[in-house]
This record gives sequence, C-alpha cells and structure tokens, in this order.
Amino acid sequence: MMSFQLEKELVREFYAAMDGASDGQITRVIETYCAADYLWRGFHPFNELANAAEVARKFWIPLRSALACMQRRMDVFMAGRNEIDGFESTWVVSMGHLAGLFDQAWLGIQPTRKMTFLRYCEFHRVDEGKITETAMFFDIPHLMMQAGLQPFPPQTAAHLVQPGPMTHDGLLYGPQDPAEGERTLAAINHMIDDIKDWTGGRKEPLTEELRRSWSEDMIWWGPAGIGATYTIERYAEQHAGPFRDGFGERIFNGHKCRLAEGRFGGFFGWPNLTLTPTGGFMGMPATGKPGDMRVIDIYRREGSKLSENWIFIDLLHFWNQQGVDILARSIRTGL
Repeated sequence: MMSFQLEKELVREFYAAMDGASDGQITRVIETYCAADYLWRGFHPFNELANAAEVARKFWIPLRSALACMQRRMDVFMAGRNEIDGFESTWVVSMGHLAGLFDQAWLGIQPTRKMTFLRYCEFHRVDEGKITETAMFFDIPHLMMQAGLQPFPPQTAAHLVQPGPMTHDGLLYGPQDPAEGERTLAAINHMIDDIKDWTGGRKEPLTEELRRSWSEDMIWWGPAGIGATYTIERYAEQHAGPFRDGFGERIFNGHKCRLAEGRFGGFFGWPNLTLTPTGGFMGMPATGKPGDMRVIDIYRREGSKLSENWIFIDLLHFWNQQGVDILARSIRTGL
C-alpha cells in the first residue's frame, strides 16, 4: 500500500514555512524544499519560471504584498502516482483559495481594501525529498471580478466564490484505501475516453452522453468568465454545449499528470487542448487562430460516477493567443 505520507508531510511543511516567512525569506524557503532545477508553471502572465529566486520575485512576493494577511484555505489535499508516466512519479495536490485583504495593486489590478479570494490549485512532484516541479493554476479573472472589473461578457453560468466538496472530506492527510483511488481514476478515465470523439460524429443528445459519467446532481465549478453550473441538464445548457459548439478544429494534447486518491482525483496539462474558435464562445468573436488551453480538473466521485468538478483554465493565455489582452484591456478601461 502506498500511503504517500512522506510526500504529503513535505508539502505541508513547505506550506507552513511559506506562511511563516517574511518577504526576504521566501526565496530561501523555496530553495530549502525545492530542487535546484525546480520548474514552476503558472498561468499567464507568469508562465514557466525556472528557479526559486524567480518564483519568489515574480509571483509570491508581489502576491503576498497585494493580499495582506494572506492565508491558505485548502479544500482538497491528496497525493498519488502519476498514471501518465506509468505510475512512476509521485505528486501532491492542493486546491482551495488564497485569501487576504486586497491592499496593494497586483498585475495592475487596483486594490479594494476588502477581503479577496484567489482560487488556486497546485500539483507538486516530489522526488527524493524535494519538490522538483509545481503546476500552480489560479483564477486571475475571478479576482478581477471581485475588484469590480468585468474582463469578459456576461457568463453563461454563475459567478461564485466556490466552496469545497459538499461532503467536506477532501483533506486526505492520512493514508487512504488504494481501491477507492483506483475506482476514482477509472471513473475519470471513462469520462475522458467517452468524450474523445466530441467532434460532431455523435447523434445522441449531449445529456445522454453525460449521464454515463456524471451524477444527475453534478456540480461543475467553472472558471470566471464561464461560471458554475448545477445538474446535468444545466451543465449541458450553460457550458458543455456552448463549449463544444464554439470551436472548430480540436486537438487533445494529453496530460502531464493524472492521479487519484480516495474519492478525489484530477489532472493537468501544459497545454491540454489546442482549439480554434468559430465564434460565440464566452461572447468572443471567431478568429480562426488555434489557441492552447492550460487546464486543471479536480473531481469528487460518488459511487461509480463523478459528482463534483473544479476547473481552472488559463483564459488570459488563451485569449491572448487570439490577439486580445484581457488583463491589459480591463486595466486600461477600468471595466
């Protein structure tokens, strides 16, 4: 039985050290817990950073200066072996919010002096007692909307500060039954395999396809710009249908990591998808330009089907590839 306790303890110690560090100590903390050739992947405009000093200088110090009294509020914490490399590498996953008082500008977004949440999810690869890779995805448009900006046209679904699992059992600090993780990974893979031919060849209603993988009362916690939606019927209407209709050529690039532990699991890609907009998706025009989508999905399984799904999509990066700098436009216009 693989308990992943050493890897989990390392990441929790890393978080505690980061939370207690001053700005001047952050680089040293990262150097202590991460490998010398540490690779950090983050959403636009950060992208790939290749050492502790860069990660501290470009991301953590500015963010912590902006969100005063910042605290990490985790909703999911799990670990597992990565199916993508034949279950060779071990990764630890954390998801929740970074909360603080938005007291200084960040990325040009003006402060509100109010409590603000940054949705995040991190995948950490752990090798021989060190974190060697991190994929940290965070919903910048969600923070922008809390600051009064409207980076996108009206959403098809609901804009919310998103809660964690309905069952309140996503913090898997201790060992888990490996059979439960195997069932969760099988449910995730069934869903992935079932949608691989979503290019228009099927004649069945979308809701019939979804019911093979999802509970009837599923909740899809989507990113700002799309929103959250509840039940299979509304998910098909408010996201899955518009998403499939909004793109012509679709290329699945695969995942960097896919794992499960207990009744939770997920994956990330860099990028997961390459899509060509045909117009209409998120109220944006057609461009004819292929664009990459970097995505994290986190799932909760109930029985044999998926019941909740938290999504992180680098929409700033995707639309920037289409020639629209959402962040700069919103800051320039104040909208």
